[in-house]
Amino acid sequence: PWVFAGAVQRIEGEPQAGDEVALVSERGEFIARGLFNPDSNILVRLYSWDANEGLDEAFWSKRLDEAIELRRRYPEYMAANGGCRVVGSEGDGVSGLTVDRYGEWLLVQITSRALAARKDLLVGLLKEKLSPAGMWLRTEKGIREAEGLELQDGLIDGPEPPRPLFIEENGLRYGIDIVEGQKTGFFLDQRENRRAAARHLQSGKILDLFCYSGGFSTVVAKNPEVKEILAVDVSEGALRLAKGNAELNDVAAKIRFEKADVFKWIETLPEQGTKYDGIILDPPKMARHKKSLPEALRAYHKLNRLAMESLTPGGILVSCSCSGHVSRELFESTLADAAATAKRRVQILESRGPALDHPTSLHCLENHYLKCLICRVL
Repeated sequence: PWVFAGAVQRIEGEPQAGDEVALVSERGEFIARGLFNPDSNILVRLYSWDANEGLDEAFWSKRLDEAIELRRRYPEYMAANGGCRVVGSEGDGVSGLTVDRYGEWLLVQITSRALAARKDLLVGLLKEKLSPAGMWLRTEKGIREAEGLELQDGLIDGPEPPRPLFIEENGLRYGIDIVEGQKTGFFLDQRENRRAAARHLQSGKILDLFCYSGGFSTVVAKNPEVKEILAVDVSEGALRLAKGNAELNDVAAKIRFEKADVFKWIETLPEQGTKYDGIILDPPKMARHKKSLPEALRAYHKLNRLAMESLTPGGILVSCSCSGHVSRELFESTLADAAATAKRRVQILESRGPALDHPTSLHCLENHYLKCLICRVL
């Protein structure tokens, strides 16, 4: 769905930012219909490959209906007090629009200047189809510069959401902050991975690095044979949420929280001398651009090597990457190198991706960003 500026031979007419345009071959044959943005490296975002289908209100309504219908197939995702990604940008054929539902509120994220020009239309359609109590707009880091986009975070409909806002997931309750929390307030894409991790991390002493609001820690702590969890994050706000979530689910006695820069803190693991029965690594996105890929791979190597060296024999490593520029194959080979350096033998027990409310378009595999490897380290 992306047409980069360097792929376009010429532009006929004088389209303005946000205008609907047709993409044609050098022989004048219709290819697709999209929206134009001269201020972005993605010159055109494509939405329809039907020459007779215009990008009007009926088109956007149909695409939103398709996205919502998928989630409604799975009642647990659309539960009244749950959290769910109801529109996933390229994954749902609506490049540049992400919508998360948290209970009665919608969190809307627009990363396309052309769709920003259609914000009122899209908000009206979402309100009609999902009847939220309110909607809050969040912008993504760096998108203003990338798209020439002028949008401010804030309320776009209804009352302001409570802080924290409470949702239920995997039988637990979580307090989240959709106004200032990381990403859109909660890592909904890890929903099923949290449950899978708890199936493997059933006992002993657990280390949760980059714990954010305690999504992994809280569900793992529910296992009766888990004795203690050390959860580390650099964000005071995240730790405040995490502590509240541990108390909310009656596992606060099992979890100790520590504020630290994990990238520096993990270097002290060898001298600490503590061995863990399980370690969770869920770092933030480390490769926002291709040019930062080598540095990101070095960071993944170091994090996983030190984690492997700090596990008891047969311990479980849950290692994640949400960097889209890091392919699954590259991530696996980086962990293999880390294992060789650490002189450990590693078995992949599960190779997982995002939850099913985060589908990936087969025509835009670059957005299949989340990798979650659950490994046994010997």
